[in-house]
Amino acid sequence: MKYVLKKLNNILLMNHKMKLVFGIIFIIAMGSCTNSSNPLSDTEKQHYLNLGDSIATTAQQSLLKNVTRAIQENGTAQAVAYCNIKATPLTDSISKAFTVKVKRLTDKTRNPENSIRLEADKKAWEAIKRISTDPSNLQKHILIQEGVSVYYYKAIQIGMPTCLSCHGNKETDIDAETLQNIFNKYPSDLATGYKLGDLRGMWKIKLE
Repeated sequence: MKYVLKKLNNILLMNHKMKLVFGIIFIIAMGSCTNSSNPLSDTEKQHYLNLGDSIATTAQQSLLKNVTRAIQENGTAQAVAYCNIKATPLTDSISKAFTVKVKRLTDKTRNPENSIRLEADKKAWEAIKRISTDPSNLQKHILIQEGVSVYYYKAIQIGMPTCLSCHGNKETDIDAETLQNIFNKYPSDLATGYKLGDLRGMWKIKLE
């Protein structure tokens, strides 16, 4: 009987050790999967560029459509209030629709939430500025891979004369009422002085 109990204890002890070993192996394996990142293949890069471009284009068109409608219905001065309230929720709705994280970033902010803070974003901004001055580069977008995450960035340019009524020259493009509303809503505003075609900011989309 003692022999049987001793044998049983040895078996249980062996099983416990085996579970411990397999548990450690599993944790190491999971840690390796989490921290490792393989460079994207050309096919994967093109896939993410196409996906990012599609989402950024949808977001841009949606934003411009809604702002243009607000201007047509209530005038430019009142559209400032619309942007103050609706621009961020609209971007969030695009994020939810595509199950990604969409942000607008710029070096000359109106809404401080859109400022460029992270080092990766600063590097992306410098790259976007370079390619935006290259007439042969029509897409004006880049990918950055950080670990297992892929980020898509695309230039936002002043593409319509309507944009200048809020972001153009304070003396010639923006009327007094609109300028006052901008100051009231955004006391630290930097987002004026642009011309048609100027680089306004960039879309940042976390794809994975």
